[in-house]
Amino acid sequence: MKTFTFSKNFASGVDIGWLPQMEAAGFVFKNKNGVAMDLLDILKEYGIDSIRLRTWVNPSDNPRSGHCSAEETLAMALRAKNKGFRVMLNFHYSDSWADPGKQVKPAAWENLNFDELVQTLYDYTYQTVKLLVDNGVTPEWAQIGNETNPGMLLSDGSTQNFEQLAMLYSAGHDAVKAVSPEIKTMVHLAEGQKTKFQLDYFGKLVALNCRFDMIGLSYYPYWIKSHYTETIGNLKDTFKLLYEQFGKPIMLVEVGGVDEEEDESLEMLSAVAEAVHDAPSCEGYFYWEPAGAKVFSGYSLSAWNADGTPTKAMDVYLLFKK
Repeated sequence: MKTFTFSKNFASGVDIGWLPQMEAAGFVFKNKNGVAMDLLDILKEYGIDSIRLRTWVNPSDNPRSGHCSAEETLAMALRAKNKGFRVMLNFHYSDSWADPGKQVKPAAWENLNFDELVQTLYDYTYQTVKLLVDNGVTPEWAQIGNETNPGMLLSDGSTQNFEQLAMLYSAGHDAVKAVSPEIKTMVHLAEGQKTKFQLDYFGKLVALNCRFDMIGLSYYPYWIKSHYTETIGNLKDTFKLLYEQFGKPIMLVEVGGVDEEEDESLEMLSAVAEAVHDAPSCEGYFYWEPAGAKVFSGYSLSAWNADGTPTKAMDVYLLFKK
């Protein structure tokens, strides 16, 4: 397989939100040689330098759909920073998973009017970022929402009312910058292969003077039920045209392949790496969530085996040169 030379600032990343719960459940991580190690040290062996962490407002203690409170996220962020990783903070603005199929308000925010909702989002974002910064971790990036294709904090922040949605994004951006101007904010959408959708969405935000620094995209051939060869060209178009039209740097913040199809997943991930490499606007590549082994998570798109070893799909990171 060909290798890809990136700039030193390019983020080779993974999301590891499940890690504390997996360790608490007794899951033992091993390197490709079967040697038990701290997962973060295994990731370093692959040249990975950036960690993405989700945070939920008032999560339950469910091991698969809970945890990831601000305090727990701080603990993981400190652990990552102390190992030399850069950190991305991913605000879901929900008590559990937020994605294109659900953007549910935190229970404590349900009865707020819109002005109160904007202020509460600002306050929560400010307090969470300040918690990390005050304890020695300044995230390099902060996502203002997760895969917010239909909007966020529905119904107030629906794409049926882009003006209100833009106000929510801007409030999150302003809160992050009030703590640390150097942190880059990001709006993150799924289905990076839908070029027209992406252009229309970001075009509306820019027309409303929405404040954000970067664009984050997800790309999952598995979920769109299409072989990657049928859509990778569209993903390349999205990278190219978003940058041409809006001039904002882009990151692929989520990608993943089927754990049991190691060779096919590695092939797909390598093709996506090439697409990212060929787009000068792209500043990072993150797998979601490679270490979340199916035996623990029930998730089929990890890159980890039940015996604690990584699958061959992780070798995509060995193709990255800086």
